[in-house]
Amino acid sequence: MAPSIQTLGDLRQNVGMQPRSVKQEIRDNLVKKLQSGEKLFPGVIGYDETVIPQLVNAILSRHNFILLGLRGQAKSRILRALVDLLDEEIPVVPGCEIHDDPLAPICGACRAQVAAKGDRMPIGWLARDARFVEKLATPDVTIADMVGDIDPIKAAQAGLNLADELTMHYGLLPRANRGIFAINELPDLAGKIQVGLFNILQEGDVQIKGYPIRLKLDVLLVFTANPEDYTARGKIITPLKDRIGSEIRTHYPVSRQNAVAITEQEAWTARPGGLKVDIPQFVREVVEEVAFQARADRKVDKRSGVSQRLPISTLELVVSNAERRALANGEKIVVPRVTDVYAALPSITGKFELEYEGELRGAEQIARDLIRSAVGSVFTSMFDGQDTRTVVEWFDLGGSLPLSDGTSAQEVVAQTRSVQGLSDLAEQSGLAPGAAAPAVAAAIDFVLEGLCAQRKISRNDEHGYSAGAEPPPRRVRREEPAMEEEIRIPGGKKKYYN
Repeated sequence: MAPSIQTLGDLRQNVGMQPRSVKQEIRDNLVKKLQSGEKLFPGVIGYDETVIPQLVNAILSRHNFILLGLRGQAKSRILRALVDLLDEEIPVVPGCEIHDDPLAPICGACRAQVAAKGDRMPIGWLARDARFVEKLATPDVTIADMVGDIDPIKAAQAGLNLADELTMHYGLLPRANRGIFAINELPDLAGKIQVGLFNILQEGDVQIKGYPIRLKLDVLLVFTANPEDYTARGKIITPLKDRIGSEIRTHYPVSRQNAVAITEQEAWTARPGGLKVDIPQFVREVVEEVAFQARADRKVDKRSGVSQRLPISTLELVVSNAERRALANGEKIVVPRVTDVYAALPSITGKFELEYEGELRGAEQIARDLIRSAVGSVFTSMFDGQDTRTVVEWFDLGGSLPLSDGTSAQEVVAQTRSVQGLSDLAEQSGLAPGAAAPAVAAAIDFVLEGLCAQRKISRNDEHGYSAGAEPPPRRVRREEPAMEEEIRIPGGKKKYYN
């Protein structure tokens, strides 16, 4: 807020505060950021070459736009980041519900106030955070919620006619005037409400309850939707679709590195209490690879998607399981292991929908298969070409390791000391020289789990690691029920076949 601008007269004398639309305001601020090289949409990772250029083009074109993507693709985060493109503060008429511009008021009460007080009228200032209105579209949303309605109580108290503009109770959309109005999951909005958005998108004004009172709103309308709802089910009516300026597709992270960066940013892993948390890189990559494997698995429903929240919540449970082990064994450093990922099954099974074949196997077994595939993928990428025969032969000669995710780091190191070649492989996983026992134990655990994933050794919850490989998952064959088929032949006779 400029200290010298207190009244409408001061505002009129300030050349730099002349009225401009919110779309022009956002465009102007975006141009300044582009010219200065400032990072756009901080916290949004992996979209620099795909989504963000399309988003910038839409804003430069002053378009209303929609983000199409599956769940967990940062759609809402992007919309909320648009607030940073607004001015820090804008002048408003004090007490106005729709944040009217003192220089160009659109509602009757504000026009009357400006006419009565003139340049002496005091002005207020509205911060950018208050200019973002978000609504989750649900079937029970009404026109009154979105646009507004007549308030008979207000009319009675003020002694006004119901047709008077001052009796209006404004909905969410007018209250977003001079700001951004975001509607999440647009296809869930009832058809008649979508019809109500036509004139707003095309003309920028609304009409309440059929009275001849129009409000020329200044608002940027942005939407999100699932592509399946948007294109296949026909839940967005065509005229509304036609009036949305740009349609921008989001996507899941295309690389494991981007996915690791997103989860590192979002997951709560820095735990209070004095214990230091040190997450090995291979654990982070295994957690991310679980989501990649799920998105590619034909037993998982592709239309529903696998949210990026899966690795975020999984990593939090992985750290919690490692924290529980460290507290139980008196360890000062919390170092998650790959076996801790199996303790995070509750965060995995609820994050995807299964196809018919997946339902037959069950969500928990599918999740275990995904973890094993993820471990195998990460292990192969890190140890491709490495000779693991020495370790495997130790198990083939009768060796076994009764380890579990609750075994202390010191015990893991002590029990595996006799396994030839195991410590050398563990060092190649990125283990720092002179690393503490918890880090060494995590590296050893990774090698053992990687060999299990490659089916060179086996592990079960009772006996730990031993020789032999578990058989691959048995393919479930769908049995079709026997049916009788009736076939008519010449002469009127019938034959039945089973």
